Amino acid sequence: MKLASLKGTRDGRLVVVSQDLSHAVPVGTASTLQQVLDDWQRHAPELESLYTALNAGTAEHSVPFEIVQCAAPLPRAYQWCDGSAYLYHAELVRRARNAEMPKSLYSDPLMYQGGSDILLGARDDIPLVDDAWGLDLEAEIGVILDDVPMGTSAEDAAQYIRLVVLINDISLRNLIPAELAKQFGFFQSKPPTAFSPVAVTPDELGTAWNGRKLRLPVVSHVNRHELGHPNAGVDLDFDFAELIAHATKSRPLGAGTIIGSGTVSNRDPAAGSSCLQERRMLEIIAQGKPQTPFLTFGDTIKIDVQDDTGRTVFGAIEQRVIKYVSPTQGSRGHRNA
Repeated sequence: MKLASLKGTRDGRLVVVSQDLSHAVPVGTASTLQQVLDDWQRHAPELESLYTALNAGTAEHSVPFEIVQCAAPLPRAYQWCDGSAYLYHAELVRRARNAEMPKSLYSDPLMYQGGSDILLGARDDIPLVDDAWGLDLEAEIGVILDDVPMGTSAEDAAQYIRLVVLINDISLRNLIPAELAKQFGFFQSKPPTAFSPVAVTPDELGTAWNGRKLRLPVVSHVNRHELGHPNAGVDLDFDFAELIAHATKSRPLGAGTIIGSGTVSNRDPAAGSSCLQERRMLEIIAQGKPQTPFLTFGDTIKIDVQDDTGRTVFGAIEQRVIKYVSPTQGSRGHRNA
């Protein structure tokens, strides 16, 4: 089934969405997705019944589904953890800041804990203070989890995956080196992350989902020009079960935790890239300097995943970069007018 959260309240209003993303119907017994995740076994049967009726055209109270009205499936989440499961991407990005790949990364996943109090919807603008900060998109796949016990093994981890999502893990590349030089991790260089309009249950993905990873291309465009179409199931060094096992080594994970794959990346040059930094690094290797600029005001991005029939799976993430004006600045401007 496919689920979405409509804007209007801080945690969104939960709806079940038809397979073709044309219609939606509200859920009677749960108003938010987090409520469903808190008691999945109780709520899932009702959601499945609604989904079946919606696809058959027999659901009561169905309305046209409008992606522009969507918040992130979880507009705020208890936890957002992003991995770096495609080591080819990690290798290239580290070259960009003259950093070596630690040998441990080839056997133990890298993961950071991102901000999850504000998560962006698929059509939300990307506010940027200064385009010298090096704004970049990062197309990823993510999973939303049920409660996961501490010490869960990779063999057991897949059973806790409830939903799969598409992600734009936005980065400010030119702020990263100074932050990492402090040896404490990302913060200012990682603004709010954006998510696909809908989250889908793994069974909805058919043979493209093997229980631990998604094997479909992730297609990214910048200003309507394709950046790349790498397959999320190819050159994946750590699958989601392994990422979950890594995250639970020393802690349990609460229902609603989101785990990201990191930027989808294939070693085949024909696949292109899922972020601008990777393309810039390839240009440095080939030409001695980068040619592709980072994003600036007015630029647009689109990230999508389509199934074998050409139908969008999650709905596309489509965003525009805008100049950020703080509420204080806006008020001063109004008073001076």
